[in-house]
Amino acid sequence: MGDNVTKPFDSDSDHSNEPETESESPSVPTPASTSLFQSESDIMANFDDTLQRARLAFASGKTRNVSFRRKQLENLLRCYEENECDIISALEADLRRPKQESLIVETEFMKNDIKHILYHLSDWVKAEKPSKSIINVMDDVQIYNDPFGVVLVIGAWNYPLQLLLVPVASAIAAGNCVVIKPSEIAANCAKFIAEVIPKYLDNDCYPVVCGGPSETAELLKQRFDYIFYTGSTRVGKIIHAAANQHLTPTTLELGGKSPCYIDKSVELRTAVKRILWGKLINCGQTCIAPDYILCSRRCRTSSWPKPRTCSKSGTAIHSEQPRPEPCHQQRQYRNLLVLMIVETHRCRR
Repeated sequence: MGDNVTKPFDSDSDHSNEPETESESPSVPTPASTSLFQSESDIMANFDDTLQRARLAFASGKTRNVSFRRKQLENLLRCYEENECDIISALEADLRRPKQESLIVETEFMKNDIKHILYHLSDWVKAEKPSKSIINVMDDVQIYNDPFGVVLVIGAWNYPLQLLLVPVASAIAAGNCVVIKPSEIAANCAKFIAEVIPKYLDNDCYPVVCGGPSETAELLKQRFDYIFYTGSTRVGKIIHAAANQHLTPTTLELGGKSPCYIDKSVELRTAVKRILWGKLINCGQTCIAPDYILCSRRCRTSSWPKPRTCSKSGTAIHSEQPRPEPCHQQRQYRNLLVLMIVETHRCRR
């Protein structure tokens, strides 16, 4: 990955948990996926071929055609609609997530995102006409937004489809070619993406590559025109170091602390219920889940409702018999175990 990187990374993507151990990756028999049993030279050859096809496709100018972009986005929307049951099944297998929750945070979210892009695409691609200074008053001044080129998008396991395919859709709309790298930790979703997405999108412009930490480290040795990564700070630093080798611009969505602010105008019972929903959705495995509360002095001295009473009014946040949520890696399990022990001890004091 370059002189600054001394070891392959885990492509973990839960921002609050950064596992160290490598996880198994899905073995998907597609031209764009890599086998864990290949030698480093074979892996690099596959990546070279994939990147070369994407670069040639971008150089041909086909992705600059707005009609082509629109057609690809429509195909992606059709993919979501025609494969909704398979998507829900893959999410259930990887995350044990209930169907209704997956519909809200994954499939419907992705559908609405593409519909929004399609609705505004014609306006977004128009040249901008900025105000002119007196020096340029006789000139025709316009700003054209050009695509970067070949973009790498690396997804996350906690929302394995949404956090991968939403930025992919945006990159397509902007006229880029996109190398799509799903998280190997959510193996069933990665398998779905590798098998199904190539049936709907142009394979030269939008290849899917699969693999674990070592394969991703090899992938990052390639020169991309832009890298979009969602995941942990630790891995984000590794990706940033790799991007620096080629001065590649990056977007690193690394999560962080997410406060909720409550003032005197808020009905506390409603606020607590909504905060609980945001905190517990996807079993709390959300980078923007409410982390702490900021409030006015008046609110702080108010009588706050107990979370348990809020959750049992209306729609219950948790059932009486919740289903187990898989902990994908040992370090995540250890972190949760320590947290439970420490907090239990603190609450008993």
